[in-house]
Amino acid sequence: MVTRREAAQRLDIPLEMAVRHGLPPQLTEAAVVELDTTPPAWLAQSRANRTGKRPVWSDLVCAVCGFTERARPKKWWPKFTYVVCDDHEIEEWPKAAPGAIRAEVFGVGGRFVGLVDDVA
Repeated sequence: MVTRREAAQRLDIPLEMAVRHGLPPQLTEAAVVELDTTPPAWLAQSRANRTGKRPVWSDLVCAVCGFTERARPKKWWPKFTYVVCDDHEIEEWPKAAPGAIRAEVFGVGGRFVGLVDDVA
């Protein structure tokens, strides 16, 4: 069985849209494949309206341990140089490039810190 969240990720739609259009909490693999290959009108319209400016889902991968999470990117997220789990010590983080100024963005996804290295 596939959860509604997993189905939304695979169909590349927001979770809210999946709920609004009546996707059940659990779907079979065949049901997800059917939705993807022969989308209902609302899904076809959603795909047609995509401008490609911002992805619906973003893969976050810790640069230290490799932990992964799919999350909805927020408008306020800058372009991260790295993301790391918030429980890693600063000494474990990848080093910034020489001369770069590093900014830390907390609260990225469920457990990440975003690192932005700006080379002046």
